[in-house]
Amino acid sequence: MASSQRPPDDFAGIEVALDHLLRLNASRKVHARRAAAIGVVISQPGLLLLRRLDEHGELSMGELARLTAMDPAAAGRQVRQLEQDGLVIRSRGSDDGRVVTVDMTPRGTEVRHQLGAVGDRHMADVLSTWSTEDRAQLSTLLSRFVDGLRETPFRQDAEDLAS
Repeated sequence: MASSQRPPDDFAGIEVALDHLLRLNASRKVHARRAAAIGVVISQPGLLLLRRLDEHGELSMGELARLTAMDPAAAGRQVRQLEQDGLVIRSRGSDDGRVVTVDMTPRGTEVRHQLGAVGDRHMADVLSTWSTEDRAQLSTLLSRFVDGLRETPFRQDAEDLAS
């Protein structure tokens, strides 16, 4: 972009809305309210671990840490807490006894699905006044936006830095 060009005004509005969305999604208070809706206490990283186990089934500790983009030590601490809470079980791998695997217990599966249902109900409440067309458009545009964020590399143009 040449130094004489400015980003469209709607870029600022999109950035602000995205910032609000990301802060809301990362909010411990919002997460705690969601968990309280089903009477559990679970950390945000703990829920992320349960999601990945729900999606992939039993995983090695290393793979679970990788899939959640967590430091292995932090993932280990979270798994220990989930195990103490009866939500996961750790065991030695059948092929290699040095590998620790993690899987959800029936209680962990129940908690994960209940938290998902709370989220689904909340989304239904938020979008209850939206038309079917508006919801479809949001889904399409949001998916397209996320794909673009993933696929588009950052660039550093000398002209942009000088302005």
